[in-house]
Amino acid sequence: MAGYIEMFRLGKTYDTPNGPAVIVEDFSLDMARGEYVCLLGHSGCGKSTVLTMVAGLNAITTGGVVIANREIDGPGPDRGVVFQSPCLMPWMTAFENVMLGVKQVYPHATKSERHDIVAYYLTLVGLGNSLHKRACELSQGMQQRVGIARAFALKPRMLLLDEPFGMLDSLTRMELQEILLEVLTRDRVTTLMITHDVDEALFMSDRVVMMTNGPRARVGAIFEMPFERPRVRSAVLEHPDYYNQREQMLSFLEEQDQKKLKEDVEKLDSKRRQEACEKDEVLT
Repeated sequence: MAGYIEMFRLGKTYDTPNGPAVIVEDFSLDMARGEYVCLLGHSGCGKSTVLTMVAGLNAITTGGVVIANREIDGPGPDRGVVFQSPCLMPWMTAFENVMLGVKQVYPHATKSERHDIVAYYLTLVGLGNSLHKRACELSQGMQQRVGIARAFALKPRMLLLDEPFGMLDSLTRMELQEILLEVLTRDRVTTLMITHDVDEALFMSDRVVMMTNGPRARVGAIFEMPFERPRVRSAVLEHPDYYNQREQMLSFLEEQDQKKLKEDVEKLDSKRRQEACEKDEVLT
């Protein structure tokens, strides 16, 4: 049966002076409504390329994305995006930054209704006492909270997170992980998140999708998480399958490292052989 979100044979190719460069190839994934999926892989493997294609911010070369039975053809309010840097208007307050999107999504709501929506989600992420502080006056963690509140306030069908906690200290990171999971569980927002952190993927997701190295990156393995929801960090860490799942995911990443090393050595050997042949031709 088809999923609530369907990504079928996604591919992305860029034209370069040396010819076409295939970054992602034949990437397919279905997601159930309310499911939380993490994309995990080495830097440069195409994770962000997949996410921006699903967001409609990056043109799809091949394949397509269907959300709730509608194929996307660009960005839209049905998808909320949170990047590693929250991309706020620094001269605006937290309240005004969230209100920018709310005005677009709720054009027929009254001023009072829009005010309540913005205040509710900012309070939900712990910024109830900082509604009217300018973004430039907020810490990095607080700015990211504004970005998360803005995404939720738009009531998207799907949330797309591109390493949203990557620039935060460990304590703020863990706190925001738990806030995010609480809201996602209650609102049943289908979520795709990019991360480099194996432990973060284990704690947050229902499934972890491992990507192969690029170029021509695709789905390499999928791990189902056995942990119950709502998630309690201590219970996850104490689960009998936690370290087995972790070891399998790390082994996959190590295999990708070994493949890349082998490919790099082969390329270097090929280049040296070519240079030797060219030198011999010059001498003769």
